[in-house]
Amino acid sequence: MNKLIPLLLMLVAMPSMAQRQFDIEVIIFKRAVDAEQTAESWPEKVTKIDLERAASFGDVSYRNKKGVKMLPASEYALNDEVKKLNQHAGFKVLMHKAWRQGDQGRFGAPIFHVQAGRDYSGQFNPDGSMIEANQSQVLEGITEESIPKSLYQLDGKLQIYVEHYLYADVELDLKTPSVKDVTLEQHQPEVFSSEPSSDSQVVQVGLMEDVTPTVHKVEFLKSYRFDQKRRMRSTETHFLDHPLMGVIIQVRRVNQ
Repeated sequence: MNKLIPLLLMLVAMPSMAQRQFDIEVIIFKRAVDAEQTAESWPEKVTKIDLERAASFGDVSYRNKKGVKMLPASEYALNDEVKKLNQHAGFKVLMHKAWRQGDQGRFGAPIFHVQAGRDYSGQFNPDGSMIEANQSQVLEGITEESIPKSLYQLDGKLQIYVEHYLYADVELDLKTPSVKDVTLEQHQPEVFSSEPSSDSQVVQVGLMEDVTPTVHKVEFLKSYRFDQKRRMRSTETHFLDHPLMGVIIQVRRVNQ
C-alpha cells in the first residue's frame, strides 16, 4: 500500500502539469531606418518561409484545434510599451496581439502566420518585381485583369512552445521598396567577313567599336529576414533585436 501512495500522487500531479496555461503577448515593430545604410550585408533574395503548418490568428478552427483563445484588449499588459513606441518617430508598431495557449511542445504548439503592415500587392508582384501598367491575363481570347494576392509588409511565422523551457521561434520577412541596377543587353554590331568574294576583291571589315552596357535602375520589393530562436522565462519581458525591427514577447503563467 505504501508503494502505491507515491504512484497515486504522481498520477494526480500529471494532469495539472499538462494543463498549464500561458498568456502570451507579442509586439512587432519596425525601425525608421534605411536598410541599405546599415552595416549589414543583405542578400538580394531570401528563401521562402515554410508556412505549411502555420495558420492565421483569425482561423477559428485552427485555434480550437490547438486550444488557443485570443485575449481581449482589456487583458493586454504591454499597452504602455506600444504607446511609447508609437510616440517615437523612429519606430512604428506593425502588430500587437495576445492569446492564451497550453504548454505543448514544438510539434504540438500553434504556429501563427503573421501578416501585418502595408499591403504592397497593388504595386508589386509576389516575386518582388513591379507591376507593369495594365498587367492582365489572356485566357481563350478573353482578357482578365489579374487579381493580386495580399503582399504584406510583414510576413512570416511565430511559435511559442515548451520543451523543459519556454521557447520563442520567430521567422519574419520585412518587405521594403528598394532600387537595384539592371544591365540591359545591347545589339552587337554585325561583323562582316574579311574573306574576298568571288565577284570582287574588295575587303569589308565590320565596325570594331566598344560596346558599353546600359545600366538601368529598377524598383523592386526587397525582403529582409528576421530569424531568431530564444529561450525564455515566464513573467519576464523579452526583446528580440534586429537592425530593422524588433519583437517584444511577454509570457505570463495563468493561475489555475
